[in-house]
Amino acid sequence: MISFNYESDFTLEQEDVFASWIETILKSENKILGEISYIFCDDDYLHNINVQYLNHDTLTDIISFDYTEGDVISGDIFVSIERVIDNAKDFNVTFEEELKRVLAHGVLHYCGYKDKSDADALLMRSKEEEKIKLFHVEL
Repeated sequence: MISFNYESDFTLEQEDVFASWIETILKSENKILGEISYIFCDDDYLHNINVQYLNHDTLTDIISFDYTEGDVISGDIFVSIERVIDNAKDFNVTFEEELKRVLAHGVLHYCGYKDKSDADALLMRSKEEEKIKLFHVEL
């Protein structure tokens, strides 16, 4: 099950479309959906989590807590909407594209992808782009 929770004024439209896309990402990696919670928040909220739980005194766009067991993917993914907005400007992409990148990024970590080394970061970016292309909205 995928749930979307809000600790800011932001609300994700078409939650069902995003949930279906995230399930598609997991299936494309031969993983099974457990329980994933996305929590949308602001910089202050995420900064407090970063300091309290990770001892990092920095702003970030996403923090994920991985509860995956084997191929059953579960976890809590906190997303700062303020960081997504700023990153979209910095990377010269739309807010929607950057949001998709961040949402995919969280579950890709749960699938085993890392981003600490340059080589791992390149693979992660490639996987993000691949998964964004799986996003389709039926009108």
